[in-house]
Amino acid sequence: VIKVEPLGGDPMRGLGRPAKIEGELRDHDFQFDVDNRGKRSIAVALDTEAGAEIVHRLCRDADVFLCNLLPHRQERFGLDPSTLFAEHPGLVHATLTGYGTDGPEAWRPGYDVTAFFGRSGLYDAMREGADGLVPMARPAQGDHATGLALVAAVLAALRLAERTGEGQVVETSLYETAVWTQATDFAVTAVDRAPVRRRARDQQIIITANRFPCGDGNWLVLNMPEDAAWPRVCRAVGLERLLDDDRFRTRKGRFDHMPELIAEFDAALTARSRDEWGSIFDEHGLIWGPVLGLHEVAVDPQADAIGLFPTIEHPDYGDYRTVAVPMRFGSAHVGPRGPSPQLGADTRTLLASAGYSDAAIADLVAAGVVAGGS
Repeated sequence: VIKVEPLGGDPMRGLGRPAKIEGELRDHDFQFDVDNRGKRSIAVALDTEAGAEIVHRLCRDADVFLCNLLPHRQERFGLDPSTLFAEHPGLVHATLTGYGTDGPEAWRPGYDVTAFFGRSGLYDAMREGADGLVPMARPAQGDHATGLALVAAVLAALRLAERTGEGQVVETSLYETAVWTQATDFAVTAVDRAPVRRRARDQQIIITANRFPCGDGNWLVLNMPEDAAWPRVCRAVGLERLLDDDRFRTRKGRFDHMPELIAEFDAALTARSRDEWGSIFDEHGLIWGPVLGLHEVAVDPQADAIGLFPTIEHPDYGDYRTVAVPMRFGSAHVGPRGPSPQLGADTRTLLASAGYSDAAIADLVAAGVVAGGS
């Protein structure tokens, strides 16, 4: 993967949250690293004719050209599908934008918090109750989900290009991917166009699909169909008496008295810690999950068993853990090849591989068209 960066570098370089550690790795940008590890970097002034030509040459040996430039900017730099297909007829041309490449707001720039979470309705749907505060997403959640959507499209396009020998154009956006992640809601909302009711914890439809605080201040989540699970949950929590309570005998009764029912469960669950309840719920065959902190996930034995945090070998800093992509293959290793590149680290090597002579490379560096490399 060749990362084409402006001479000043990807704007996300150096913006990562520093790790709470001591030593040389303290100031290492782990967040930039996780999205760029194993890539090669070339720094190019794309707004120069010579810079655009460099990208054209690199595309001649590429299978996929992926960018986040809107169509008018692609055309400005000669990186639109028709121009690149003239030089490489079998190329897959992939575009990722905030809101799509058509429509009255196709021009609008977007980050995941604005296009993925805000515009898609996701932030609003996640509010707690009718007047709850709008939540704040963790960094790059929408970016990563949208990246996976684009990967799926690119892989399908590669297969089609192999079969037909024709170039393929694919695209997605933060906006449409976010809507797809809420397809279960939108399957109805697209039809009735009515607001979705945002339910507080004591307004949920069934008691067996909710989250609960435990005695140690931690939380857990239950998620089961109520009719079959209701008696088992009551017995697991030690609330068998509720099975004979007229208020809770029927699903409607439990819904009508949900605040009282939540109060009963909250009081019972304060008797034990999250992990103690987890063991009890397992014994009763309940479907539950702990609400873990990120720091707990980082040391979760299950995460370790499935290789969620593989190790990167850094030539300068030594070994450190990173985050795995969410897919594994039985007959091939999928893992990080190394750390993210320094800005323009591979500029000279890539230019040489594209057919530029040493003298031509020196001229490009002197003219400020490219930067980086030794």
